[in-house]
Amino acid sequence: MGRWKVIAILGAAQFIMVLDTTVMNVSVSSVVEDLDTSITQVQLAITLYTLVMGSLMLLGGKFGDIFGRKKVFGIGLVIYGTGSMITAISPNINVLLFGWSFVEGFGAVLVIPAIVALAAANYEGRDRATAYGVLGGVTAAGAAAGPLIGGWVTEAWTWRVVFASETFVCLGIMLTMRTIADSARAEIDRRIDWLGAFLSALGLALIVLAILKASEWGFLLPKEALTIGGTEITPFGLSAVPFMIGAGVAVMFGFAAWERRLGARGGAPLMHPEILRNVHLRAGLAMLGAQQVVIAGVFFVLPIYLQYVLLQSAFETGVKIMPMSIAMLIGAGMGPRLAVTKSPKWIVSIGLYLVAAGAAVLMASISPELNSPVFAGGLALFGAGAGLIASQLGNVIMSSVSDSERGEAGGLQGTSQNLGSSLGVALIGAILLSSLGSGLNTRVAEDPAISVETKQLVSQGTEGGVDIYTRAQVEEIADAAPVSDADAEKVVDYYVEAQLDSLKIALLFAGFLALLGLAATRNLPTVPGVELGADADDSAPTSG
Repeated sequence: MGRWKVIAILGAAQFIMVLDTTVMNVSVSSVVEDLDTSITQVQLAITLYTLVMGSLMLLGGKFGDIFGRKKVFGIGLVIYGTGSMITAISPNINVLLFGWSFVEGFGAVLVIPAIVALAAANYEGRDRATAYGVLGGVTAAGAAAGPLIGGWVTEAWTWRVVFASETFVCLGIMLTMRTIADSARAEIDRRIDWLGAFLSALGLALIVLAILKASEWGFLLPKEALTIGGTEITPFGLSAVPFMIGAGVAVMFGFAAWERRLGARGGAPLMHPEILRNVHLRAGLAMLGAQQVVIAGVFFVLPIYLQYVLLQSAFETGVKIMPMSIAMLIGAGMGPRLAVTKSPKWIVSIGLYLVAAGAAVLMASISPELNSPVFAGGLALFGAGAGLIASQLGNVIMSSVSDSERGEAGGLQGTSQNLGSSLGVALIGAILLSSLGSGLNTRVAEDPAISVETKQLVSQGTEGGVDIYTRAQVEEIADAAPVSDADAEKVVDYYVEAQLDSLKIALLFAGFLALLGLAATRNLPTVPGVELGADADDSAPTSG
């Protein structure tokens, strides 16, 4: 048992890293009410949290290589614990954005790559494979248990208790860190590629924030335009969104070119682009990102349905999502056993089909009243698929590189995972809010019984996007508006109908993305029984 103390410590750190986002999702209505904010602001907080991690994860891995993974792991825990306490006492959304999205996010940037590298430093051979499997299981457990823990604590006390307790967990981990051994630091160039870090963060931020704001600014044609200093930004009469995405892509190409140039000049690039020639690594990273887009998007949508349509409490939300949690744990546990006779590509593909099927069943269950058996079945299918996928990808990524490349691979893994989460919340959230606004406007505009004045009022009021409300909240807004009682009642009914349709569209889109993810499985390992966690050798495929 003694040799597993280290993985228990690393697993505890991994657990709280995963727990955070799921807790925020399930507590969304309580956070909105407590901080007097909106769903879109909480969506922004969730997106920025994962964006900070995704855009700076490579830098965090580099810090570990230079200063030592164990030392950086400890510093990251201090920063993360500090951010958790700031979040717990935040009086408004701006303080929460600072404490959670930025301080905690930067702490996680230091901790997550170190977890992977320290696991490799403390275990070898089959023990290392087991350690990676445990971390994968902890990830699944954190995602699964998060809704239940967050819901129960939020209802029994407040969501703030969850974040405050994370500070004490960080302190506990730091007190036991002596048990962890660090690998000897290689003689490497200790300079930090600050320009590369800036370019990667800028490029990813432009892309993700553009998608996040698409429902407000418009995907192509401008709605409520991006405004800077009182000037509306509408290039060529279009929304700023596609131009921001294009600029982000251009910056990422510039980042890759800079990294190649720096490496050719004998410098210390943040990322060696040639590492991505490894097809198994590339496929694992692509699949991890695609998986997180779908999972994060669905985890954002489901609490909205349960809390704003069905009026479930945070704890009831966690209970309702429990079939997904249980199925995810079962899937994550089955994955390593299946890997004895089935290839990672086969297991991940089956997982994707289950995720897509689960999203389709969930979509079919969306109605004004909960269809419990169908909803639970959809959750179980989705969770089982997600668990199967999660059981494979960490090992595929880390077993595809040599020991000297594990720090960089860990950074890339964290980047892919968190960028996928950030894009998932931004993209599927934008689809949800955009379809809600267009659905409401279409219904109101096509009803001849509604007055022209009411139609204009609704159109003007939704130009900057439509937020998520309960029926009672919409009724209050409609009663305060200068419209007739008959028009107000119809608008409320149409909002509720559009809300249900937008939830269905978001889940349908998530299922479609899961099927698209099958393209990323093409270069996953096709050989069953691979001993994952073993050092990669020079014969590993590097192109294709």
